[in-house]
Amino acid sequence: MKILVPVKRVVDSNIKPLVKSDNSGVEVGGVKMSMNPFDETAVEEAVRLKEQKIVSEVVVISIGEAKSQDTLRTAMAMGADRGVLVTSEDALESLSVAKILQHFVTKEQPDIVLMGKQASDDDMNATGQILAAKLGWAQGTFVSKLELSEGKAQITREIDDGQEILELVLPAVITTDLRLNEPRFASLPNIMKAKKKPIETVALADLGIDTAVRLEVKSVAESSSVREGVIVSSVEELMDKLQNEAKVI
Repeated sequence: MKILVPVKRVVDSNIKPLVKSDNSGVEVGGVKMSMNPFDETAVEEAVRLKEQKIVSEVVVISIGEAKSQDTLRTAMAMGADRGVLVTSEDALESLSVAKILQHFVTKEQPDIVLMGKQASDDDMNATGQILAAKLGWAQGTFVSKLELSEGKAQITREIDDGQEILELVLPAVITTDLRLNEPRFASLPNIMKAKKKPIETVALADLGIDTAVRLEVKSVAESSSVREGVIVSSVEELMDKLQNEAKVI
């Protein structure tokens, strides 16, 4: 069984992102970058399945500038077998990313695409669902538990009313929640070994995939500070505040 894991290079989750002075986006120049935390969870789960000998190969793929190779090396230091880097200097929308992944799914023929449910930079939470639709595969999203057996995947996902358990027939696209596992720290010997693992590099322009921009970012701004809540003494007082102060009813 083979698993393909997409990984994205994003601003490190321990750093407070800053908005550009022209409000066109988030500042990334001179900022520490790392693997998207949700993707890191997906890599960890794929490697654990390989260690259990359920999976024979874990392939990681990243789409972005040449520095994204560092993200692939991190994933391979965690235990992935090889990497694919699709080089592009442009910011890509979820639909474009799904098209690129579809191309490599056709090429690699994995049984599962295991990926983070969203990227921490744009929080779109759409690529996995689009990819599943384009492939015509089963999909399981926001997965907090994954078990594989006999061409099927049993997943547990959190919903508003508790937990939902689904059984998917493979192949499938599965997107991971942070609760799925605790990613490991790569050891120094594994970091050194990762330097020798192969990375296939392909220019996006050579794939002939339509990545035309369909969305326009009007403005990016920091979120306003959260106001402190107040304690009310009765339902009547709550209704009065909602009606006359908040004016939401």
